[in-house]
Amino acid sequence: MKDAKGDSRINARSMTFRNYFYIFLSMLLFCGSYAGLYFLQIQASETVYIVLSMLTYIVVISLVTCFLFAFFRRHFLMRPIRRVCVAAQRVAAGDFSVRLSSMRCDGKKDEFEVLFEDFNTMVEELASTEMLKNDFVSNVSHELKTPLAVIQNYATILQSGELTETERKEYSQRIGQAAGRLSILITNILQVNRLENQKIKPAYQPFNLSEALSRCILNYDTLLEEKDIELEADMDQNLVLNSDEGLLDMVWNNLLSNAVKFTPEHGCIKVKLEQKENSAVVSVTDNGCGMDEETLRHIFDKFYQGDTSHATQGNGLGLALVRRIVELLEGDISVESIPGKGSIFTVGFAIQ
Repeated sequence: MKDAKGDSRINARSMTFRNYFYIFLSMLLFCGSYAGLYFLQIQASETVYIVLSMLTYIVVISLVTCFLFAFFRRHFLMRPIRRVCVAAQRVAAGDFSVRLSSMRCDGKKDEFEVLFEDFNTMVEELASTEMLKNDFVSNVSHELKTPLAVIQNYATILQSGELTETERKEYSQRIGQAAGRLSILITNILQVNRLENQKIKPAYQPFNLSEALSRCILNYDTLLEEKDIELEADMDQNLVLNSDEGLLDMVWNNLLSNAVKFTPEHGCIKVKLEQKENSAVVSVTDNGCGMDEETLRHIFDKFYQGDTSHATQGNGLGLALVRRIVELLEGDISVESIPGKGSIFTVGFAIQ
């Protein structure tokens, strides 16, 4: 962090030459007056009177100098500091609407002006963080409440002695599903938190992108068969990407999982990998329910789920996680969608 002297924004001084000149004139006036009076009295025969006069003027000059310094310190030096202290106390009390206005009229910036500017920036960031924290806590509480309620309800029912073996197995299975959903939610929350706080550093190394995609696609064979979904893959087999293969697996798995989830039975999913100029481009296309413009604007927001009919199959963190990983790996992601016809997610990375 640069100190105030090294900050390029500072183009003025908090104490100007005029301030120093006024202090100098004041001291010169009092000292000159004392010296003149001293020389007027030096010829007098009364030595005691001369000594008392000297002491009197010395005391007066000292008192006046202290008064001037105290006045200058109070009204010039301490004023901006008091403003910062009062504003900081309001922020500490939870008021994030506090802003410090400029004290100069010439449009320039001294050390205090830069301090005010940085203080305002800090308060804006704190307000944004506080809002995100409140939203996050609210969303997490809501997402945790549903599976916990399921587990509690079915656990209570299982305590009844009048259930058949089939019912016991069914209720136990539902408890397991709710616990699994809870586990995935917590895992995703931790992953998003680690990514947003940059606790995960990408491990760059070259790998065959088509092989990585094929491996992820194989994980969904069972789900594709259950819904009788046709998957078409058109991939450049020789495309090598220098990136973090493990993080990108999370991207491909989330995109494929969403495609399978929103594609109806007997539908079709297309996965395409190609090189466009100096970029590797992966697109995942489905012919599911699609999204309207409102959903598209919020699709990458945490906990947002545009299609509530599939709310029990996810927690709204997958695409937020995808976007953060893509940004971390210096790629780009876009989505196109038409309601009732399907969606296309496109991810691109520069080939080094």
